[in-house]
Amino acid sequence: MKRNKITVVGAGNVGATTAQRLAEMELGDVVLVDIIEDMPQGKALDLMEAGPVLGCDTKVTGSNGYGDTAGSDIVVITSGIARKPGMSRDDLLKTNIRIVKSVTEQVAAESPGCIVIVVSNPLDAMTYVAAKAGGFPRERVMGMAGVLDSARFRAFIAMELNVSVENIHAFVLGGHGDSMVPSTRYTTVAGVPVEELIPRERLDAIVRRTRDGGAEIVKLLKTGSAYYAPSAAVAEMVESIVKDKKKILPCAALCKGEYGIDGLFVGVPAKLGSAGIESIFEIKLTDSENAALKKSADAVKKLCEEVDGLM
Repeated sequence: MKRNKITVVGAGNVGATTAQRLAEMELGDVVLVDIIEDMPQGKALDLMEAGPVLGCDTKVTGSNGYGDTAGSDIVVITSGIARKPGMSRDDLLKTNIRIVKSVTEQVAAESPGCIVIVVSNPLDAMTYVAAKAGGFPRERVMGMAGVLDSARFRAFIAMELNVSVENIHAFVLGGHGDSMVPSTRYTTVAGVPVEELIPRERLDAIVRRTRDGGAEIVKLLKTGSAYYAPSAAVAEMVESIVKDKKKILPCAALCKGEYGIDGLFVGVPAKLGSAGIESIFEIKLTDSENAALKKSADAVKKLCEEVDGLM
């Protein structure tokens, strides 16, 4: 039986931790790519040496080029400069456009049939860059954001109620940033609407904290950004694709009329299976939720217009 081949581009904290999770879950053989000489090779060897302890037979290869990535089934792009304290996601735009465009072009040349998951920030705009640079069909390029934002939302609700995170199902829609739309109406705790369990004032504070989740960690770390939760979110997406689980996961998908949005990558609930994004689930939104999602989509559109001017 042929093993899946999963490439992770960028061997920094997010990329290396993603490679670790994928290897330990035995979702496929992993190729870790970075431009820093010998660094991905060292991390790959370290991960291979963990295999006997953990009982996983995943092959992990480190590389400074894209030859080793040829024929990848899934490519995760984490490349780009990370946010620093006080830096907005938008500040990253110019540098990361250049990086993500170059990476995607090389990925597409070596693995034209792969599914691409973009993690680089600003997320929605970088997914748009990858789609343009690689020429991938709609179902085979997506951004990791909603799974992470939903996980943060769920974690904060679990902390508030002192219950298991497994009891909580949450939806976060829209762009990955200040304009994201955590839906309290569709968020449940063991099937009970969260709006019935947490007073509105506290719930609003949790929504704000979710929106600021990445910035809160950047501020605390001082020298970097989050990587444990982002890598876990990527691993859940990869698992759903590799195992054809068809999980409904919120991710940045190219909307073509869904939710009244056209031609933009925006966070929506999507069914992830072996073909990539197999469908987008449209849930009924209230007028205020629709307005918030439109505002978020407008913010993404503005970024993408900047991208068009810079590519």
